[in-house]
Amino acid sequence: MKKGIFIVVLFMCFGFTLITSYPIDGYKLTGIKRLAYLERVKSGEVKSKLPVGSLYPMDSIRLNLIDKRGHNLSGVPAVDAQLQKQIDNLFRGLNNNYSITVLDMSKGKPIRYAQHRETAQYQPGSVGKLVVLAAFFTQLKNIYPHDFEKRRDLMKHKVIKAGKWALSDHHTIPVYNMETKKLVKRIVQASDEFTLYEWVDHMVSVSNNGAASVVWREAFLMSVFKDKYPNLTTEEADEYFKNTPKSELSEQAIEMVNAPLRTLGITEDEWRLGKFFTSGAGSFIPGRGGSTGTPLGLIKYVMALEKGELIDKATSLEMKRILYMTDRRIRYAASKELDSAAVYFKSGSLYKCDKEKNPSCGKYQGNVYNYMNSVAIVEQPDGSRYAVCLMSNVLNKNSAYDHLMLATKIDAIMRN
Repeated sequence: MKKGIFIVVLFMCFGFTLITSYPIDGYKLTGIKRLAYLERVKSGEVKSKLPVGSLYPMDSIRLNLIDKRGHNLSGVPAVDAQLQKQIDNLFRGLNNNYSITVLDMSKGKPIRYAQHRETAQYQPGSVGKLVVLAAFFTQLKNIYPHDFEKRRDLMKHKVIKAGKWALSDHHTIPVYNMETKKLVKRIVQASDEFTLYEWVDHMVSVSNNGAASVVWREAFLMSVFKDKYPNLTTEEADEYFKNTPKSELSEQAIEMVNAPLRTLGITEDEWRLGKFFTSGAGSFIPGRGGSTGTPLGLIKYVMALEKGELIDKATSLEMKRILYMTDRRIRYAASKELDSAAVYFKSGSLYKCDKEKNPSCGKYQGNVYNYMNSVAIVEQPDGSRYAVCLMSNVLNKNSAYDHLMLATKIDAIMRN
């Protein structure tokens, strides 16, 4: 770094903390206490307005490609000429720093696919938490290969302490007190204890980096201790990390977290995760190899999810529930055209400012790099079903509005 140049870096930025996931009626099944609060919002006991598309119950969430169309689908579909032309037209006024894949899964219609710069590589930011999610559920299945309800029971009842691994992250998490019925939003503390279900929810719903590091750590411990994991204590886990060389931990943890992607046929160049999401976790397990993502790798993940092939059908459905948005919508998902739609969403960003070049460089307006990425599955009441994986690196501007406008235009294309 040149002397006198002040560099501002916000790692894995996700500056909004009101986005929440999982169907609201899922509290009794999961024990995620935040959902009990949202039940009060939905009933009108707590005054807060939720989008209509956020109110669908658990039994309305289904996989879109478990039918004959998905069964006959091998790999990414061939490009549909008409859809491709419409998608190409969207980018005529934008620069080449946008990349996208679009998959139409509407019921009763042929599958359609289009792409634009689909193999261009971007820093995935918080979209990389989808990699952790897949690794976590993979290891759960390894412990209970034939019983999904035992996996759910472990998630619901095993309580995990954050420790240094979750530090530090300025993004807040929702903490709901069932007795006082008060919801507070605060940063994760080392002393925090939540169930596995709640740590996963914090990782996805508000994209908390500390939660992502905890979930990755627990997935790794599952891979190491296997059927002994359900009764593993904090002290035993700490002892393992203390006595194992960091180089060995790094190699094994990063191979473990990326293994589900390779099983799906997603290559290292298409998507990989190479570093934990917090500096605290990095002090235990150093990163290696870097992280990257492409719209092509992301759409392969979505296709596997919708086909029920991301671990298994029960897991694919549960992962989709975890991605379901039940509160405030941002970036791509903020389009008013999606208000009545069920939206399954993960977004992430990463930017870097060189203040010497531009003293006013600010949030999501990086002048060195400025990544913003979205993975969205949209299900409209009229039966339209489609997925969009959008990645961008547009310097000196917050491209959230461009993402929103693209969402509006793509929705019109897909519904017409």
